[in-house]
Amino acid sequence: MTDSLETVKTLYGAFANGDMPAILAIFDAQIHWMEAESGPLAEGNPYIGPLAVAEGVFMRLAGEIDNFTVHVEQLSGDSQTVTAQGRYRGTVNATGTELDAQFAHIWTVREGKLTAFQQYTDTCQWRAAYDS
Repeated sequence: MTDSLETVKTLYGAFANGDMPAILAIFDAQIHWMEAESGPLAEGNPYIGPLAVAEGVFMRLAGEIDNFTVHVEQLSGDSQTVTAQGRYRGTVNATGTELDAQFAHIWTVREGKLTAFQQYTDTCQWRAAYDS
C-alpha cells in the first residue's frame, strides 16, 4: 500500500472510531474541501482549513444525522491521489428518514497530509432524506 493510501486508510479508521483530533491532525492547515454540488452542505464550499471542515461539515453531520457512518468499500490511488468508494448511512433527525447513499471521495495527499477533498454522492437521495 502506498503512503497516500495508508494516510487515507488511517483517516477512515479515525472516522470509524469518532477520533476527531486524529482526523484533523491528518488535514493540511489549508485543506481545500468541496462537498458535492447541490448537497445539503455545499453552501459552504469551499471549506478551507481543518476548523472550517470540522464546524461546517462534521459538526453539522453529527447534529443532523443519527448514527452517521462512512462505509468504505474500495480504495485506490497513487502517490498523490486516492479515490474512496462506499456508502453513507444514518438517520436524518429532522425527518426520521434513513440515508443510504453511495459516494466517491477524491483525496489529494502531499507529504502525509490531506490537502484537498472532492465529494461525489447521490445528492437526490440526500435531499429526499432531508425533505421527507
